[in-house]
Amino acid sequence: MPVIDSTYKPLFFFRNGFVATVYSGLFRKVSGLKQERERILLSDGDFMDLDWSYSKEKTDKIILCFHGLEGHGQRPYVTGVAKLFNENNADAICVNFRGCSGEDNLKYRTYHSGSTEDLEEIIEHVLASNKYTEIYLYGVSLGANLILKYLGEREVVPNEIKSAIAISVPADLNGSCKELHKLKNRPFANRFLNHLKRKLLSKMNNYPDDLSVQDYCSILSLRDFDEVYTSKAHGFMNAADYYAKCSCRQFLPNIKIPTLIINALNDSFLSPECYPIKEAKNNPNLYLEMPQYGGHVGFIGKKNIYYNERRALEFVS
Repeated sequence: MPVIDSTYKPLFFFRNGFVATVYSGLFRKVSGLKQERERILLSDGDFMDLDWSYSKEKTDKIILCFHGLEGHGQRPYVTGVAKLFNENNADAICVNFRGCSGEDNLKYRTYHSGSTEDLEEIIEHVLASNKYTEIYLYGVSLGANLILKYLGEREVVPNEIKSAIAISVPADLNGSCKELHKLKNRPFANRFLNHLKRKLLSKMNNYPDDLSVQDYCSILSLRDFDEVYTSKAHGFMNAADYYAKCSCRQFLPNIKIPTLIINALNDSFLSPECYPIKEAKNNPNLYLEMPQYGGHVGFIGKKNIYYNERRALEFVS
């Protein structure tokens, strides 16, 4: 499909990508969403926590929402879309990746941009309830890369999965990592790194044979984190191998269900390689929308309903 012309035009103040990103990440609030937590056990003995919310009426539709790096199931960028879909006759699950629900997970490994085996177990869990005939996948940033990789690396996905929406996708992980290390993104990179290293302390204490104090102290950047921990804990040779194997762009040509990607042109986290124009033009199932504004997950809209959330509802309808 040709690239979609975007109609997104925020207020003048929010046309600045940095402002839109910071406001949406730090100041946005979503109220009135009631969530119920369910813990599921994974096949390797670990667990994940799912935060459910429900439509007022009985429904056979559900949206699964996947957060970004160091997010969780109460972040407004996932609760906002869950609330909107609940109000439009669909249940929702805001997924907490391993170690992201406020409690350390049980294994040395946690989550990463390509851990589709965990996504598959969540989908199997939802299907086992025999309640839903329509499943929508919604991912933000890291979670967006994850769902696109899941859809494209398989020849067959469950028939119940009808469509997917991916927001602010770092489709080329190496390129995105380079952007995050630039001076313009230093406040964001430092914030991510501080969160990750704080959580990694417990891993170092619990698994001293896998992570030494010297290894921990050598982590000075996000790429260092992926070199020392992410790649080794999840079976990759190094950070470059992790980025190469888990970047979703290579899997986009194989996606067989309607899929919407929204990447803002002023998203400072994304490199030029993160805009899959050729793939969208060559795959009739792939719809790429590149608004001029929006920053990184900062598509601010009226009445606290973000443009990407409204577009998600329109797309599945």
